Amino acid sequence: MVRAEMKEDLMPEFASYPSLKGKSVIVTGGASGIGALIVEGFAEQGAKVGFLDRDAEASAALAARLEGVDYALCDLRDIAALKAALAELRERIGPADVLVNNAARDDRHDWREVDAEYWDDRMHTNLRHMFFAIQTVAPDMIAKGAGSIINMGSNSWWEAGAGFPAYATAKGAVHGLTRTMARELGGHRIRVNTVVPGWIMTDRQKTLWATPEALEKQRERQCLPDLIQPEYVARMVLFLASDDAAMCTANNYMVEAGSI
Repeated sequence: MVRAEMKEDLMPEFASYPSLKGKSVIVTGGASGIGALIVEGFAEQGAKVGFLDRDAEASAALAARLEGVDYALCDLRDIAALKAALAELRERIGPADVLVNNAARDDRHDWREVDAEYWDDRMHTNLRHMFFAIQTVAPDMIAKGAGSIINMGSNSWWEAGAGFPAYATAKGAVHGLTRTMARELGGHRIRVNTVVPGWIMTDRQKTLWATPEALEKQRERQCLPDLIQPEYVARMVLFLASDDAAMCTANNYMVEAGSI
């Protein structure tokens, strides 16, 4: 039997974080999905938000809807373009206080059909740009003596999920990146953490893979009965960016409803 969605009288009232007001925030892959909710969440907190994306139409629409939000277009697989876009946003919103490495694509693939070119493209899409974004913004954070870097992981490899081995490998590596960069940058009071989403009900997921059978199976895997909406991932990101999380670094923060 399919369990009920969250009751209206149980809908949460979310927190405000005064420490985020006026902070300069960069979000990669910010035009849609979880990224757009992250951008919106920071904007609501009074932060100066800039995001990167390659979707010109979605980027323009989001920036038009959210007052004061800026963006730059680039393909994050092109590291020179990534660095140029980050420099462009730095000129507009100032040196970054927060970096959210959100951009990724969980495209399905059969391990028997993966060739070297596809494998490398998945690493470039889901992992490589995170390191080079950190490399680009960290000097400004070092100069300030503070910063928060939040990398988006996935519980797909924790669950030993099938259907996307290159994606799962890249996401597994994100945790290694977080741990080592937390050590590299911690002496400058720069915090580096991983947010670990479960199966999040973005429009992309609902369009491509959220069949009634798959959703019921997911519910049975979770300790909590409700399907996970993207705003809950965004709220975890806001917390980790805020001063409330000043002693949180080098760790994983799960938003997966207790999925096993």
